[in-house]
Amino acid sequence: MLSSTWRESLAQPLADETMTTLQGLPPIENPDARALVLGSMPGGMSLRTGRYYAHPQNLFWPFMGRLVGASPALPYDARLDVLRGAGIALWDVIASCEREGSLDSAIRGAVANDFAGFFARHPSLRAVLFNGAAAETTFMKQVPADALPAAVRRIRLPSTSPANRSIDEATKLRQWAGALDAAGVRVVALQS
Repeated sequence: MLSSTWRESLAQPLADETMTTLQGLPPIENPDARALVLGSMPGGMSLRTGRYYAHPQNLFWPFMGRLVGASPALPYDARLDVLRGAGIALWDVIASCEREGSLDSAIRGAVANDFAGFFARHPSLRAVLFNGAAAETTFMKQVPADALPAAVRRIRLPSTSPANRSIDEATKLRQWAGALDAAGVRVVALQS
């Protein structure tokens, strides 16, 4: 027989069962952007700091440093200026959702950002670069098919997240370089 205290505790949600409603970050944009890099939803550290790809083990900023000069050694605002100048915009598929922790698999109740408006404001856009499979899958489920202009390519890239260890870093970097090039972004170098 269960004690009444233990039975009462079963009726209460566990701390890790509660979901937190999250709001995404605003887009980093330039009207002349040729590439839009889309994640699914920023991780906890990014949301806390209000900065894209804030986790120190995420490869996004090291890749952008090597490919377009937006080095992680630069102040955040300077990195954003370099991206804008290179023709790269940043955003996420999800405007808001519920999620406990930072894993994409924990996302519930996702609401997409306004991509029809974004694409209308960025007529030079050539490609949407999905930072991982979850970003692409979420985009395909959440965004109406007619929102993406026919001339804009969709390119799924390996996630820069530290959770993605299925592909080595050099291969990821080459794929990111090729995708940026396909979007018309001049890649500075593939330096180590």
